[in-house]
Amino acid sequence: MLRLTDLKLPLDHTEAALTDAILQRLGIEAAALTGYTIAKRSHDARKRGAIALIYALDVDTPREAELLQRFADDPHIQPTPDTDYHFVARAPARMGHRPLVIGFGPCGLFAGLILAQMGFRPIILDRGKEVRERTKDTWDLWRKRQLHPESNVQFGEGGAGTFSDGKLYSQIRDPLHHGRKVLTEFVKAGAPQEILYVSKPHIGTFRLVSMVENMRATIESLGGEIRFSQRVDDLLIDIDGDGGRHVRGVTLASGEQLRSDHVVLALGHSARDTFEMLHARGVYIEAKPFSIGFRIEHPQSVIDRARFGPQAGHPILGAADYKLVHHGKGGRTVYSFCMCPGGTVVAATSEPGRVVTNGMSQYSRNERNANAAVVVGIDPSDFVSYDNSGSPLAGIALQRALESHAYALGGENYSAPAQLVGDFLAGRASREFGDVQPSYKPGVTLGSLDSALPDYAIAAIREALPAFERQIRGYAMHDAILTGVETRTSSPVRIKRDDSLQSLNTRGLYPAGEGAGYAGGILSAAVDGIKIAEAVARDIARQDRQGPIQAQG
Repeated sequence: MLRLTDLKLPLDHTEAALTDAILQRLGIEAAALTGYTIAKRSHDARKRGAIALIYALDVDTPREAELLQRFADDPHIQPTPDTDYHFVARAPARMGHRPLVIGFGPCGLFAGLILAQMGFRPIILDRGKEVRERTKDTWDLWRKRQLHPESNVQFGEGGAGTFSDGKLYSQIRDPLHHGRKVLTEFVKAGAPQEILYVSKPHIGTFRLVSMVENMRATIESLGGEIRFSQRVDDLLIDIDGDGGRHVRGVTLASGEQLRSDHVVLALGHSARDTFEMLHARGVYIEAKPFSIGFRIEHPQSVIDRARFGPQAGHPILGAADYKLVHHGKGGRTVYSFCMCPGGTVVAATSEPGRVVTNGMSQYSRNERNANAAVVVGIDPSDFVSYDNSGSPLAGIALQRALESHAYALGGENYSAPAQLVGDFLAGRASREFGDVQPSYKPGVTLGSLDSALPDYAIAAIREALPAFERQIRGYAMHDAILTGVETRTSSPVRIKRDDSLQSLNTRGLYPAGEGAGYAGGILSAAVDGIKIAEAVARDIARQDRQGPIQAQG
């Protein structure tokens, strides 16, 4: 097959028009076109009212060799690349202790799946519950104001990405087709086929729930084991005569010890107590930048009209999204993050007495409001006023302080503080809602958000909103709603690793995914999980070649 790229057609083209465009571009007759599949489809919305679809197609024709020779210098007509995923190793016939994976979000899910597919029978530990029980617990916070600290938006099967828009796109470079492997496995688990070719695929929460269950069943069918409500409270570490540190297993909250020479840390960005344990045990951790801000809600129709003009509402286009960045006069960068078209703002705390916001939407994206985080980048120098000890965990102290204050501003009942954009820009407290009704559950408390973030962050967001208005008409509309606070955009720490993807100072420990500071979002976390699984597999295979085999663990 050959790959034909950059083929543009009008938004409302027919299937026959697409076929004709292929024939015309290749200069062949209809009989020479055996078939084609869509490799990628995106849209070009730069011309309002004349949005075009852009295709990459894999074309099957008996004249392939002739056409490739004729178009040898055309970068848009090339052989179809091999995008198949290839396993790097297979488990030895006899194996020592089984690898452990801590965390069952996207990173841990794919680390466990790839290890299971290679025959390594991993044991996966998650402090939360299986996804359907976890969903019930999450609804307890949203509907009844009852938080379950070990089972919520952050903790449990599927990770934080389960209660999100289910976005499956990323800026990561992927020469080994790990991303394609992720999408393919999601389709096998029940995701729509279109995620393999649309430019910005998403799944939505409801579909993610059943997909995660199906993938769990696959891992178990391959000999893997998933244990829920199993919080890891300590690491077992040996120190050799040269001072080298080697992980030998974990201790669970129950007191049970599990032995393993290969432990994957797929923690997620909210496992604060586990970060504290790792730091106390001497695992090398450093503070890293992250971002803080608010959630902003507009009518989805406002965003659709601004982005798509008269073609807003077209079924192929769906609900419009956006990505905005403003570099402020004071040196702060403000940007939109985790935009959820046609979605809702959700309560996402994992600790009592704190308020955290996040965004979520279903596959249909048909809720009335659009929402996104509007956040300000901060770095470790900003953490000092919250923790001047020099600890790499100082960012956690900042997060907790802001989340506790948001809890107080909201009324100390898990309601979130909120303010109309017009009032925020004018510096006055909000007293009543306008046309935009907030979607956050269990509820919001109107007032002023001036104290919800540090002064520099408030000033930066006030500067950015009018700038965003110049890009999206209606963005700074008076009735749009700001809800606080968004503090968990990414991990506040990085658990550093070396070229073998092991901890910088603890052999056999594999920091992975968002919590370790190596991913941001479902796809990049899943891809990092695959890379970590490959590193573990290579190391076990190397040890099998070099030394005696231990008894089965």
